[in-house]
Amino acid sequence: MSSSTDRFELARFPDELGLVESVAERWLQELMSSAAPSYAVALAGGRITRQFFISTARLFRKHGFSPDRIQFFWGDERCVPPTDPESNYRLAHEHLLSPLRIEPDRIHRIRGEWHETQAAAEAEADICRSLPVNGNKQPILDLVFLGMGEDGHVASLFPNEPETSAQSQAVYRSVVAAKPPPVRITLSYAAIAAARQVWVLASGSNKVEALQSSIAPSGKTPLARIIQMRARTVIFTDIGIR
Repeated sequence: MSSSTDRFELARFPDELGLVESVAERWLQELMSSAAPSYAVALAGGRITRQFFISTARLFRKHGFSPDRIQFFWGDERCVPPTDPESNYRLAHEHLLSPLRIEPDRIHRIRGEWHETQAAAEAEADICRSLPVNGNKQPILDLVFLGMGEDGHVASLFPNEPETSAQSQAVYRSVVAAKPPPVRITLSYAAIAAARQVWVLASGSNKVEALQSSIAPSGKTPLARIIQMRARTVIFTDIGIR
């Protein structure tokens, strides 16, 4: 079941498996229907993303789809080595990139093992070299995948940060998160808003309040801010809300 407003589409599913499989199928259909020579995606981390990667890799192999024109970036990364269990790169490598045999030159990982300032600067330089930019010098990603936390955070954009930070025009910036590991690199609001599409995978019964607040016209969560900055955001969820 789905519902729609001017700002977002809300696609509802009875359970997590139905959610991830439907998103994987929708992404495959989009990729197969696109004639563009290249395609840039920013991946997310988190529990639901792991299941999505597994479903996507299985589906792509089933249909014999070659992802050789996809460039892989990240919406955020924890400042840990790429072999660390907390690494978003490691999550994607184990469950998506390695199973699909993605070539290294199409993997644009954030150097979480570096100092956060250096890692953010290098990630920003890399994505701006690789993709076209808009009039505000933001790279134009074809698709950004986001999860949603219990507080409505997306990527590593958390509630209650200073407005000057939220308004940053940096593409990638370092943040100190309210949850471990604290030091992270994240795409900015401006960079996410510039993407052609943003798909949010929101899963978990403990996130009802966060999702309801995020889709409210006066919502104050980080996800609400993304929705309000964009013409359209798609939210896939198994959360039961009114």
